[in-house]
Amino acid sequence: MSTVSLRHRPGTHLRGEETRRRILSTALEMFAEQGYDATSTRLLAERAGVNLPAIPYYFGSKEGLYRAVVAHCLEQSETFLAPVTDKALSLLAQKDPAPEALINALCEIFERFVVLVSCGEQVEARRLLWARAELERTPVLQMLQEGGKRQIFEPCAALVGRLFGRAPDDPATILRTLALFGQATIFCHTGVQEVLGEASIDEVRIADVRALVREQTEAILRAALAGKAAASKTRNAKK
Repeated sequence: MSTVSLRHRPGTHLRGEETRRRILSTALEMFAEQGYDATSTRLLAERAGVNLPAIPYYFGSKEGLYRAVVAHCLEQSETFLAPVTDKALSLLAQKDPAPEALINALCEIFERFVVLVSCGEQVEARRLLWARAELERTPVLQMLQEGGKRQIFEPCAALVGRLFGRAPDDPATILRTLALFGQATIFCHTGVQEVLGEASIDEVRIADVRALVREQTEAILRAALAGKAAASKTRNAKK
């Protein structure tokens, strides 16, 4: 009897994981389409092809499911960004990294972020979910903001701060980082395709965007660093 029981456990576990993933995927689409308040768990269960009790069984409640959807999205984005953010953190751990290396690390984060918000599985739903959370001030808004800040903004601010000899939380560093990052975050908006006159952003267009974001970031930072060096030279000459 025990042997039979052991043989069935892996299949039961896999079916449970598949059910959980199906609910999460369906919930992402419905929360994005209809918003948190308007999403019916009954209809959600029907669309996911599961019994209604499966939602409280796996997630506890509607809000628990909503938070699980957001946590899953944040986990996916963190995994996708890890190669470039880990590289940036390793660079920042060095005593005196070269300015060009810091600029390149920042550009790599921006470029990878553009890919993250432009393509991939359920990308439209993820963008719309984020937009709804901001507009509707849903229960997960703080969770989203803290996740984005930790995953993306803080490494970028640390790179910018090191470039200009300021702390990552210095107001000047934060403003400069926000201005630079705005080049990439614009592609989070669902109206980008309409402005471009395209049904979707394909690989060629993404490559163009990545190249442009890098070009502009490099130009802005090099010019700012040159201006800082010139101002320092002038001050020293007056002493």
